[in-house]
Amino acid sequence: MQSCDNTSAGVLVFREGKLLLIDRAKPPYGYAAPAGHVDDHGTPGDLEEERYRDAAHDELREETGLSASSLTLLGEGRKELACRRGGTWHYWRVYVAEASGEVVLNPDEAVRHIWCDKAQLEALLRGGAIETEHGSVTLEPVWIDWLGELDIVSQF
Repeated sequence: MQSCDNTSAGVLVFREGKLLLIDRAKPPYGYAAPAGHVDDHGTPGDLEEERYRDAAHDELREETGLSASSLTLLGEGRKELACRRGGTWHYWRVYVAEASGEVVLNPDEAVRHIWCDKAQLEALLRGGAIETEHGSVTLEPVWIDWLGELDIVSQF
């Protein structure tokens, strides 16, 4: 397994007033926006911002099958979190995307998805669970932090 590079890019996708969340197939488990390590995304010589944007595009496509036609940076910063690759923190950039296509999950990355409405998101951000056709849903802790910090509820 590759070691942690302490960088992550995440992507928020809204459709019809709902936010896409995926249920991770690998740790950290829980519902989350599509995201992943920046690692070696982009090409040698790319600026750091280009590498994060390339990672965001690639992670969205890899995890959900969706293609981002635009990315807008919503926030960035360091978050403390344990990583299955051995890291204890990541520097994040979180984007909102205009995305096309239908959700087709990569089973190595996600086991299911939901389109979360405003009331459901409010419950999740309070640290609670919501009931769906797939059972009880909770958010990954880092996404409770990001979605709250970015005041995503106001995006609905």
